[in-house]
Amino acid sequence: EILAMKQRVEEMEREAKMLREMQAQAETEASQTAGNGEEVPMDTEEDKSAADTRSVHIGNVDYSSTPEEIQTHFNACGTINRVTILCDKFTGHPKGYAYVEFAEPEHVDAALAMDGSTFKGRQIKVSSKRTNIPGFNRGRGRGRGGYRGGYRGTPSYHPYRGRGRYVVHFEVFSVTVANLHI
Repeated sequence: EILAMKQRVEEMEREAKMLREMQAQAETEASQTAGNGEEVPMDTEEDKSAADTRSVHIGNVDYSSTPEEIQTHFNACGTINRVTILCDKFTGHPKGYAYVEFAEPEHVDAALAMDGSTFKGRQIKVSSKRTNIPGFNRGRGRGRGGYRGGYRGTPSYHPYRGRGRYVVHFEVFSVTVANLHI
């Protein structure tokens, strides 16, 4: 039994050595591709904040808008690097706002002047893009009512009742349970 354990330990040590060699080889290959300029390095925090200073937030965007149409609308402001239309991650439908990143920070002022202009029959709201600070303005508690503990007096009280998608999941669950007991 001890002999089998020693053999297993030796096998594990060989596997660990092989994994270390593979990791070292992968790291050298990655450094070579980064040195050749084939791979784009990830953005640093400074790059992200610099992009935010060159960007504007556009609200009340028509749901059928495309990035090309938004780019055409803001072309007069200056050179555009990127247009981003945010979509709901569950349905894939547009949320009704977008971001436009310009090549130079000076172009943002021209875009801000377009606040209140009409785009596809809707009056759009243009504002400077703010830099999102993780954890900032989260506050304490659970938002919109939230759970404060204790019994509320109703037998069907559920602490997550006012939190968007949780309501749908709970109602589906309660209907399923009700059907099983009948």
